[in-house]
Amino acid sequence: MSGQAGALVWALAGVPAATGGVLALAGRRADRVAPGTAVAAALGTLALAVTAAREAATVSAPFLEGLPLGLSAAGMPGPLAVTVAGATATVLLFAAAGREAGARARFHGLMLLFAAAMLVTVTATTLTALLLGWEVMGAASWALIGHWWREPVRTEAAQVAFVTTRAADLGLYVAAGAALAGGVGSLRLDRLPEAAGPWLHVVTAGVVTAALGKSAQLPFAFWLSRAMQGPSAVSALLHSATMVAAGAYLLLRLSPLTAASGWGGAAVAWAGAVTALALGLVALAQRDLKQLLAASTCAQTGFMVLAAGVAATTGGTLQLMAHAAAKSLAFLVSGWWLARLGTKSLTGLRGAARRHRAVGAAFTVAALGLAGVPPLSLWAAKDLVLAGALAHDPWLYAVGLAAAVVSACYSVKALWYVWQPVEGGAAGSAVRRAASPRRVPVAVSLAVLAAAVPGLAVLALPGPRAALGRAVGGGGPAPGAGELLLSAGLAVVAGCAAWALGGRRTVVPPAVVAAARDWLHLERAARVCLVRPVRRLAAALAAFDDRVLDRGVHALAAGAVRCAAFTDRRLEAAVDAAVEGVGAAGRRLGRLARRPQSGLLHQYLAQAVAAFTVLALVLVLVR
Repeated sequence: MSGQAGALVWALAGVPAATGGVLALAGRRADRVAPGTAVAAALGTLALAVTAAREAATVSAPFLEGLPLGLSAAGMPGPLAVTVAGATATVLLFAAAGREAGARARFHGLMLLFAAAMLVTVTATTLTALLLGWEVMGAASWALIGHWWREPVRTEAAQVAFVTTRAADLGLYVAAGAALAGGVGSLRLDRLPEAAGPWLHVVTAGVVTAALGKSAQLPFAFWLSRAMQGPSAVSALLHSATMVAAGAYLLLRLSPLTAASGWGGAAVAWAGAVTALALGLVALAQRDLKQLLAASTCAQTGFMVLAAGVAATTGGTLQLMAHAAAKSLAFLVSGWWLARLGTKSLTGLRGAARRHRAVGAAFTVAALGLAGVPPLSLWAAKDLVLAGALAHDPWLYAVGLAAAVVSACYSVKALWYVWQPVEGGAAGSAVRRAASPRRVPVAVSLAVLAAAVPGLAVLALPGPRAALGRAVGGGGPAPGAGELLLSAGLAVVAGCAAWALGGRRTVVPPAVVAAARDWLHLERAARVCLVRPVRRLAAALAAFDDRVLDRGVHALAAGAVRCAAFTDRRLEAAVDAAVEGVGAAGRRLGRLARRPQSGLLHQYLAQAVAAFTVLALVLVLVR
C-alpha cells in the first residue's frame, strides 16, 4: 500500500480527532465557530472515507512488541466508514442550526471525538486497534449522554449506560488474552478463528458478550432507554450508525469466528431474533417517542445481529446502512419537535406533523422505512436477513418475520399520533424556540436522510447486491418472490391494523403492558441480581474491614504498646542492672590485676618462680 493511501486511513480518524480535541479543549470561547468548524471537519472526513473506501487503503504501525496497530478501509470497513462519516456530517449539520446543546464547542468537539473513535473501530484490523477505538468511543458516549451534567438525572443515565456497556466490554479483554494464549500472536481479527483448542470458545464468548452489550441486545438492552437523556443529536448519532451498531458490525465482521466455534453462530442468531421481537413489543408499549425509537433501535439492531449469526453479511450490512439513515432521520425530527413543542410524549405530539408538514413528511419516510414498507430500503434489507435465517432454521425465520410485523405496528403507531388532528381544533403553541425547518442546515439534513431511506434500496437489486457482497466479503441467500410478497403484505396489513386501532386500549393485561413499558424490568432485574448483591458484598467486606481487620490492627498495636511498656518497666531495668554488674566486675578485676604491678624487681622474680612452680606441678600431675 502506497504512503499516500496509508495517509488516507490515518487522516480518516485523525481529522475528526484533532478537530474535536481542539474544540473540546477550547471551551466557551470557541462556541461561535464550533458548529461551522465541526461541520467542515465532518464533510472532510466524509470525503476521506469515500476516497479511502474506493482505494481500499490499508496501513499498519508498530504499537507494542508483536502487537501492531492496523487500520483498513478495504472490504466491509469501507462502506461502513462512509456510513459513519455520512451520518456524522448530517447530524452535525442539523445540530449547527440549534442551540440545545449549551456548551457548543465542547458538544461538537465530543461528537467529533466520538466519530473518530467509531471510525477507528470500523477500520481496525487488529484487536489492539479495535480496543483503542472501543474504549474512546465508550468514554465519549458517557460524556455526550451526560452533556447536561448539572442535571442529576442526566448524569445518572450516563453512569448507567457507561457501567452497563463497560461490564460487557470486559469480554474483549478476555478475548484478547485468550487469543494470545491460543497462539494468535498478532491479534489480527481475521486470525482469531485460528485460536487453538478451548481458547477459541473463550475468544468467541468474549467477543459475543462485548458486542451484545454495546449493541443493547438482551439482556443489556435497558441502558439504551437511559441514554435517551442525552441531546437529540447525540441520540441520532450514537444510536443509529455508530455506537449501538458497533457491536452488530463486529459480529458481522467476525462471523467466521462464531462459525468456527460451532455454537457462536446459533447463539448470536437467536439473541438477535429474540431481541428484535421482544424489544419491538417494548417499543409498541411506549408512550414517549424517544423511548419508542430507543426500543426500536434495539429491535432493528437485532436484525443485524441475526444476520451475523446466519452469515447473511450482505443483508446485515444493508440493514445497518438503511437503519442508520432512517433512525437518524427519526431522532432528528423527534429532537426538533421536542425543542419546538417542549414535549416528546406521543399524546403531546398529536398533530405535530400537520403543523410542520415538511418535518412531518420526513418523519413519515423514516417511520415507513422502519416499518419495512416496500419499496423502502429496510424492507429489502430485512428480507435479505430473513432469507438467511430461513436457510438456517425455519423457527428463526418465523421469529424474525414476527419481529418485522411488530416493527410495522410500532412505526405506524407513532405516525398515527403525529398526524392526528389536535383535539378541539387547537394547534397548540410553541413553548420553546427552535430552528425553523426552513433553515438550510435543517432542511439539507432532513432531505439527505429522507432521500437515503428509499435510495439505499437500490443496493438490494441483484447487480448492486452482488457488488455490495463482493465489497464486504460476504454473501447470503437472496429472498424469493414469495418471501418478498409475504413480508411486504404482512407489513402493510400490520400497519393498516395499527392505524385503525390508533390510540384505543388493547385487551392485553395491564401488567404485561406495564412490564413492556418498563423495558421488561431489565434494569430492575440487573439491580436485584447484580447491583444489590455487589453492594451487599461490598458492605460486608467494609464491615469485615472495620470490625475485624481494623480492630485487629488496633489490638495488635495496643498489644505492642503494652509489651513495650512492660519491657520498659521490667526487662529494661534487669538488663541495665546486668550491664552495670558486668561493668563493676570488670572494674574490680582491673583493680586486682593492677596490684601485682608494684614496680619492685624482687616481687616480679617471686611471682615468676611461683608461676613456674605451678606449671611444673601441673606437668608432673598430668603425666
